[in-house]
Amino acid sequence: MNLAAWVERAGLALPDRPALGTGTSVVATYRQFAGEVARLAGGLRGQLKLAPGDRIAIASKNCADYAIAVQAIWHAGLAAVPINAKLHASEFAYILENSGARVCFTSPDLTPTIGGIDVPALERIIDFGTPEHAALLSADAIPLTTVDPNSLAWLFYTSGTTGMPKGAMLSHRNLTIAALNYFVDMDKVTPEDCILHAAPLSHGSGLYMLAHTAAGACSVIPESGGFNPPEVFELIEAWPGLTMFGAPTMVRRLTMHEGDCDTANLKLIAYGGAPMYVEDCISALDRFGNKLAQLYGQGESPMTISHLSRRFHAERDHPRWRERLGSTGIAQSCVQVRVAGEDGTPLPPGEKGEIIVRGDVVMMGYWQNPQATADTLKDGWLHTGDVGVFDEDGFLTLTDRSKDVIISGGSNIYPREIEEVLLRHPAIAETSVIGRNDPDWGESVVAFVVCEDGAKCDVDDLNAFCLDNMARFKRPKAYHFIDALPKNNYGKVLKTELRGLDAAGEKT
Repeated sequence: MNLAAWVERAGLALPDRPALGTGTSVVATYRQFAGEVARLAGGLRGQLKLAPGDRIAIASKNCADYAIAVQAIWHAGLAAVPINAKLHASEFAYILENSGARVCFTSPDLTPTIGGIDVPALERIIDFGTPEHAALLSADAIPLTTVDPNSLAWLFYTSGTTGMPKGAMLSHRNLTIAALNYFVDMDKVTPEDCILHAAPLSHGSGLYMLAHTAAGACSVIPESGGFNPPEVFELIEAWPGLTMFGAPTMVRRLTMHEGDCDTANLKLIAYGGAPMYVEDCISALDRFGNKLAQLYGQGESPMTISHLSRRFHAERDHPRWRERLGSTGIAQSCVQVRVAGEDGTPLPPGEKGEIIVRGDVVMMGYWQNPQATADTLKDGWLHTGDVGVFDEDGFLTLTDRSKDVIISGGSNIYPREIEEVLLRHPAIAETSVIGRNDPDWGESVVAFVVCEDGAKCDVDDLNAFCLDNMARFKRPKAYHFIDALPKNNYGKVLKTELRGLDAAGEKT
């Protein structure tokens, strides 16, 4: 089925229910939402002459127009390429070029950046709220496009160890199953509920919008377009039945926020994207009550590998309650999950191995990257690259993240990306990047640097260099200047030793 069918259905069955909110105000009912989606789809197909299967990018902070655009893209039989709004211009350029996007929707704050990018295949940049955007919204509505369930719906770019992002191809079938699975494992949703999009619509929050749209619930966008604790609490008071998806660092900031805030309307905080410290989880439960649920997933299996439900969060009298809070819960209902050895055979409880997953929610493959697809999808199983262990009750705990991915504030940061940028600095001979535990962000980026003979590296200069070449959230927060990187006999950098040096605060 076409994912946009849910908007069309709600427009008929629940025409006067709120569909989109900005701040404390309703900005569109489902009748209005469905109408704008069908008209914008008509503009994309008619005025812009886009054909089924064409990719349409969205580089924007959260806003109501974002939700309309992504649904219109599907309504028209096109494929959405939502891009993290925090990326650097060079990263936008790579994704736009690699995806072959013909059109990119932007919010006004990002239009100058996207407009300064030279991507030959990109025909148009459409700024939300401009006359060009209004003209598309005034086009004649078109019927919902019939699509093959396995046709591309969402091209989800996720970074890789090579430093180049890979586009996980998610079909209408993949995302339909992910949305329906939400009702089984995470929460029941009614038209009287809503979801607050304080986290980016380009990632998990946008994926969870699908389940709420299917149920005829409202999607609420903060006026700021992002996450701000006082604003979040204001919106909780204004909107009954409110659910929010966020990274653990967001949950911690809400928990630590001072002030007497009424959270009676809060229905659920779904958290994921990084491990949650057990003490932080308990503090959140103490403040908000039994309103937490955890998910573990990847872009390649969107939001759907394992989950720790509200029920398990609430079982304080269970002898392994704290241990379970430190896990990622049990396998989600739409997937089969294994901890496997190097040959792919399942390992018994208590033994560490790679986490592998299969099910109809798993991506079709990587866009224009057959080698990466073959390396990741083997015999029907998605090889996550994460290392974990099952206990005897089927609870999965992550013990390592292979490929040394750093998760800061819920965002994946791959050391190779940072290392490749730093190595372009003329004063740097070698570098290696690790993650450091951070109580606020989960992890922060730390770079070990070896300077060229006779050269000196200045921290301010390196910070400026990084900000010119990568997204701000990826920039190292600390540097160690050393004479040589520790390596084994094969020349591989020993990051374990670097972590020890960082923990000890040793510098040379």
